[in-house]
Amino acid sequence: MENTLLIGLSRQVALARELDVIANNMANVSTNGFKARSSLFREYLMERASAEEFPRPDRRISYVIDAGTPLDLSAGAMQQTGNPLDVALRGDGFLVVDTPGGERYTRNGSLQLDNEGRLVTSDGWPVLGDGGPIVLDPEENGVTIAADGTISSDQGDRGRLRLARFENAQALRNEGANVFASDEAPIPAFDTTRVQSGMIERSNVNAVLEMTRLMDVSRAYTSVANTLQRLAEMQRTTIQRLGEAV
Repeated sequence: MENTLLIGLSRQVALARELDVIANNMANVSTNGFKARSSLFREYLMERASAEEFPRPDRRISYVIDAGTPLDLSAGAMQQTGNPLDVALRGDGFLVVDTPGGERYTRNGSLQLDNEGRLVTSDGWPVLGDGGPIVLDPEENGVTIAADGTISSDQGDRGRLRLARFENAQALRNEGANVFASDEAPIPAFDTTRVQSGMIERSNVNAVLEMTRLMDVSRAYTSVANTLQRLAEMQRTTIQRLGEAV
């Protein structure tokens, strides 16, 4: 009976983890450039007990363990904004932004100018170009961003957006504020990514699919919880009756 409780508990922990992932996806259904995650689990077989003299030999016990939360790197829907500073990336590249923790990477192309004239994301992180932060004069006119990331105005070229990609993009870590961190050195992405100005990439979360998953996982979690409760009650009843017999 203890093994049954432990197996059920491992399943419940896995389902709770999947609920967290789904909830985070749902919370970011309207976040520009957000990339959804899914849940992977695998079977863990407990080693056999050493006693082989039982009438029915021991069997290996199967548990559920977390195998990671892979990143869905598919592109979100492209939405036209008319803002010449907004950019959508077509390809596997990321914008490079400067944060207090160092360089980070994002697909959030909703850009604007801050009080210092720096080009920043909607979360306030300065967007980096080949030579550092990109700074524009508020009085500049005719600002355009070319397909290769070059930013121009009536005063000439003002820099070029840094675009980065990764050999193993699945290793990217979410750090909040819609940015990723990586232990892997980024690779320039100008040959694989094109910039489209006046547009933004929306979240790639499928709200209908996530809601369906949420209902399925919630039902499964409740079912396991009810089973564990019945097993616990059965255990208490058994102990009580054994005590009365003594």
